[in-house]
Amino acid sequence: MSNVTQILDRVQQGDPKAAGELLPLVYEELRKLAAIRMANEPAGQTLQATALVHEAWLRLAGP
Repeated sequence: MSNVTQILDRVQQGDPKAAGELLPLVYEELRKLAAIRMANEPAGQTLQATALVHEAWLRLAGP
């Protein structure tokens, strides 16, 4: 079982510290994926990979 899966299990069990441990793991992976995605966008794109990650995280963590 991966570390992320273990943390997600702890989140479901109500461990208040688990969500804080999840963010750094997921954030780095999202940042890498965003950088790849943005490299394939046309020149002149003003959205940066970090902003894309923040938008994705808000959608994942939102209501």
